Amino acid sequence: MAALTGIRVLDMTQYEAGTSCTQYLAWLGAEIIKIEPPNGDPGRSTGVNLAGDSQYFMNYNSGKKSVVIDLKNSAGRQLLLDLAKKCDIFVENYGPDVMESLNIGPDVLAEINQKMIYGRIKGFGLSGPYAKYNAYDWVAQASAGSFSVTGEPQGAPQIVGPTYGDSGTGIQMALGILAAYIESERTGLGQMIEISMQEAVAIFMKTLDLLTWGKEPAQRYGTKRGRTGGGLYRSKGEGVNDYVMIFPVTLKQQDTVFAVIDKPELLADPRFSTLEGRVENESVLRAIIQEWALQHTKQEAMTLLAEAGVPASYVFDSLDLFEDPHLKERNFIVNVEHPVNGSVQLMRHPLRMPGALEPTRSPILGEHTQEVLEQYLDLDASQLSELVSKNVIRNAN
Repeated sequence: MAALTGIRVLDMTQYEAGTSCTQYLAWLGAEIIKIEPPNGDPGRSTGVNLAGDSQYFMNYNSGKKSVVIDLKNSAGRQLLLDLAKKCDIFVENYGPDVMESLNIGPDVLAEINQKMIYGRIKGFGLSGPYAKYNAYDWVAQASAGSFSVTGEPQGAPQIVGPTYGDSGTGIQMALGILAAYIESERTGLGQMIEISMQEAVAIFMKTLDLLTWGKEPAQRYGTKRGRTGGGLYRSKGEGVNDYVMIFPVTLKQQDTVFAVIDKPELLADPRFSTLEGRVENESVLRAIIQEWALQHTKQEAMTLLAEAGVPASYVFDSLDLFEDPHLKERNFIVNVEHPVNGSVQLMRHPLRMPGALEPTRSPILGEHTQEVLEQYLDLDASQLSELVSKNVIRNAN
């Protein structure tokens, strides 16, 4: 049995920040009823590269049920309210005031289900001077300082590729929802949970330039990390990602680097025999390590260093995530069958635990409309047919 079996989520999320939250809950066994407008979650057509739904949509909606309801129709809104009585959790990540305009805010749902946990993901939260501003991932990252610490010291701030602003927020919301659910089992009462994408990203800024914490802006360090030779080094090869990351933190790890690069004499060199000397002569030290790295492929460099106990990794590109032997052995990429797209590859969740499920395919738009409304609202065929004819609901084509 999955960890969250029996928990039912009314999912009004779109794109990624919200869908990553409910995706995690689905992976852990919760039943996710994804409420979509007649045209579907816009994520279905984001970066379309397949005959059916996009890879983007499939990556964040594994194992969910799609129910299409026109919430701008009063009958559609009532269907949602009726479903809310049968669910434990409601999650949304629409723009400012959208839920209020549909009159399905947390107060409304609490009146009909006092145990309802209502999760709200907003770019800048529900209060403050920026509360009405729209945001997407990289806007949230910019507002959280992420770009300001990325790039070369004297260059422009750089955009960070991975979508921490969206998925990082969604995963934190999932944690809050589970805590609220446990609390509701004690109190019998639900609650509203709000999370700001800006603050959810800012929480990852707590490790930078601590000596000037709260007094000066953190700096950019380019490809360097630490003060004793840590950072990226160009390796043998012509590829744009032919680099290895080396990060020796302890003195033992730093000494081991000298052994791996076949320079044990550096231990007796006054420039490098002490921590202070290594800091003072870091540029020389980096040049010595760089000369060694250029003699090895990035995979060879990683193996030599890591097997000796030095924290190191080659720079994986996105294709390496599908082809690296380590991740292959751990079955990180799984193949699922999609009714339109055929066999598709999905990343499995990183949680290795008995109560987590393997990824399954994402739903076709409206695939579960009839099933869910029959099961939870006891609607019969004639009632469903009438709702379809009035464009209140939609089944899969």
